[in-house]
Amino acid sequence: MKIWFIYERDLSSPEAFETLRYMEEGKKLGHEVTVYKPNQFEILVADGDAEPSILIDGVKTALPDVCFPYLARNENMYFCMAVIREMERQGVLVMNDAATIECVCDKLHTHQILAQHNIPTPTTMLAKFPVDVKMVEKHLGFPVVVKTVLGTQGSGVFLLNNENEFTDMMAFIGETSSGVQLIMQKFVAASSGRDLRLFVVDGKVIGAMERRSGNGSFKANYSLGGSVAKFEPDAEAEWIAVKTARALGADIAGIDLLFTDDGHYTVCEANVFPGFKGLEQACGVNIPKQVYAGIENLLAQHRADRRPTATVNVGGGASFTRWLGNVRSIFDTKNAKAKKKAA
Repeated sequence: MKIWFIYERDLSSPEAFETLRYMEEGKKLGHEVTVYKPNQFEILVADGDAEPSILIDGVKTALPDVCFPYLARNENMYFCMAVIREMERQGVLVMNDAATIECVCDKLHTHQILAQHNIPTPTTMLAKFPVDVKMVEKHLGFPVVVKTVLGTQGSGVFLLNNENEFTDMMAFIGETSSGVQLIMQKFVAASSGRDLRLFVVDGKVIGAMERRSGNGSFKANYSLGGSVAKFEPDAEAEWIAVKTARALGADIAGIDLLFTDDGHYTVCEANVFPGFKGLEQACGVNIPKQVYAGIENLLAQHRADRRPTATVNVGGGASFTRWLGNVRSIFDTKNAKAKKKAA
């Protein structure tokens, strides 16, 4: 396979672990793997291109079999999404596609979709300034979790224990960055300081771990210093993770589950650019190898879905040309009648 990764950071940065692992494992498997930054692309939309292509560093370049965006939610997202849509428009298999990325990057929209599909998720409210603290207390109670809509890896997530803390935080945000979009969620006390990460590829859970806070925080993210351990998911956890990925249209996803006080699970978040450093450490699973196997299956299906049929037959063995002629005749007749009526 010819695979392009779209990654905006330098490969020498600590955050590049996953991208480097994908490159390393892809080459071992015989794939042609190339990493590009979003700003290397230019988009030229035109009719009648002889061969699918895109401009990279100003040079017209043939497209890959697969495009794998591995991005952060940032102010350049519009341009990144435009590049991804252009790949899709020209028939490249994109993992995950633009619609899925946009959906999951909006945490409120994610929870709306989960609720629509009857997938358990904490009660969530969109904040608007000034925030009515009494309404928050009535519908969510305290403590309450406050999140920025676009935060990642535990950033922009706060636990406010009472009305005074909440009022002070809202006053601070209102004075410094009132334009920020916030959501508030019911606090799941049974899962404070621990959660689950299930890695889903092509509708299958390929690895799972339990994360625990290392500093007494209610957040258990590995990137924030939490510890990780292999977790054997039961049928319910797997079902929720796979159904969540399917509902969001995600081919590859990290699904984070919280433990509820009645022994079940609820979906905290979904991530379409999931890290897996902690997961490989905890489970001993070769995540990139598993991902590439999933991509191969999805690419085969993608090609089958796009394969043109040699002959198009319409009832009674009529050829496509004859069928098209009949359709044109019908439209010509309708147009003639319409003109006559207008006259």
